[in-house]
Amino acid sequence: MYDDVMRNKLLSIMFLCALGLFAENAVFSQSSVTPLTIYTIRGPSGVGMIRLFENPPQAAGFQIKTEALAQADLMAAKFIAGEAKVGVLPPNLAAKIASSGKNIQIAAIVGTGMLSLLTSDPAITRIEDLKGKTVEVAGQGATPDYVFRRILSFKGLKPGVDVRLNYSLAYPEIAQSLIAGRVPAAILPEPFATMALSGRQDLRTVGDIQAEWVRAGGKANYPMTALVVDAEFAREHPDAIRTILADYRSSTEWVTAHPAEAGALVEKYDLGLRAAVVKAAIPKSNYVFIPAQEARPAIETLFRAFLEYAPESIGGVLPGDTFYR
Repeated sequence: MYDDVMRNKLLSIMFLCALGLFAENAVFSQSSVTPLTIYTIRGPSGVGMIRLFENPPQAAGFQIKTEALAQADLMAAKFIAGEAKVGVLPPNLAAKIASSGKNIQIAAIVGTGMLSLLTSDPAITRIEDLKGKTVEVAGQGATPDYVFRRILSFKGLKPGVDVRLNYSLAYPEIAQSLIAGRVPAAILPEPFATMALSGRQDLRTVGDIQAEWVRAGGKANYPMTALVVDAEFAREHPDAIRTILADYRSSTEWVTAHPAEAGALVEKYDLGLRAAVVKAAIPKSNYVFIPAQEARPAIETLFRAFLEYAPESIGGVLPGDTFYR
């Protein structure tokens, strides 16, 4: 009996030791995994990567998650502070951050031009008919603004003189104002253009902004959204970056092939858009994945428009070779 008691005590001690070793290994395992967030911006910028919300990339040594921020300037602040290592930004904002000395790079363009000129004014049937009119422009100092200015100039119309440009409304408000007839004409990106068109029967698209950009000197479609990485982080962790880029590309391809399912995920993860609107807009939204080196000519063409109208918006000069991963 004494032997039985001793044997049971010994077994208990061995069990507790094993349990302690397991717990120690678990703690060590958890501490050896580095958290990494892929950031995007609420709204259309996050649609192309929405599958990563459902199935985050798996990279050795990292616990990866996704997060949508309310505004691009919040994303910029995270990159400047060194908190963000991977995220989505407008290309011009990425260039401005890089010009400040922060070593960030464009890894890929993940969204290209998806602007529409919308009106219910029967007198406007072509861009030249905008002379003497007022156009509500989505995003003062952003890509839609300078793309539209370049096109107007190409058509012989002086922005702000021959055509009045108004910037008082946010994207969703422009769509609602078009539907209500409070705005006669507007430049609006997807999915807000689709939202407006679905709400008023006599609202229509005038011309093709993407084609007009090419006629005005653009090389291919203009980039709207870039996937940006911290250059030092990418250099130190190339395998993780390769995994993220591959998964992002797969997500974009899945989104374009499955607009209904993508719309449902966008609403599920609260990106600020309704599933039905996203589903209808995806075929017109130009979600792409173009590696930075391949996209560089189109990016630089867009940046020259920024230099023409507001050089400070990209840091005053074209970014150098190291800006393109």
